[in-house]
Amino acid sequence: MPLMANKPTYDDANLLLRLYELRREETMRKARQWFASFSPDNPEHMQQVSTPGSQENAYLRMVMSYWDMAASFVTSGVLNEDLFLQNSGELLFAWEKGRPVIERMRDRMKNPQAMKNMETMATALIKRLPPETYEAMTAQFRSAAKATQA
Repeated sequence: MPLMANKPTYDDANLLLRLYELRREETMRKARQWFASFSPDNPEHMQQVSTPGSQENAYLRMVMSYWDMAASFVTSGVLNEDLFLQNSGELLFAWEKGRPVIERMRDRMKNPQAMKNMETMATALIKRLPPETYEAMTAQFRSAAKATQA
């Protein structure tokens, strides 16, 4: 029998609903829509497409920092991990899109902790998925990215 501490609470549900409300905010919706079409190959490409001060840079930072913040609620013990992972497939989408450049971004910023919360929760989600589900999802992400670049 699971420990009561591991059982989601109404506070967990309310925090998760609040996170969902933030995703529905108008500017965040625009950022998420732009992010869906953005496929960085390397940090130079990322900087080229989202130069500092540009709207694209703001969108990139908004989406990535949102998911790292949301993941930090779980990694710090504020939000139930099971409930979060059941409702955060988009986190995996954001992680997979950012993965090609995050290590080099960390090196450039001299910050090995950048996006670590997001990485931790994406890794936890990947471990919970059957391998064929993860493969199908990442194939779908790559296909969608190619379609938006065409």
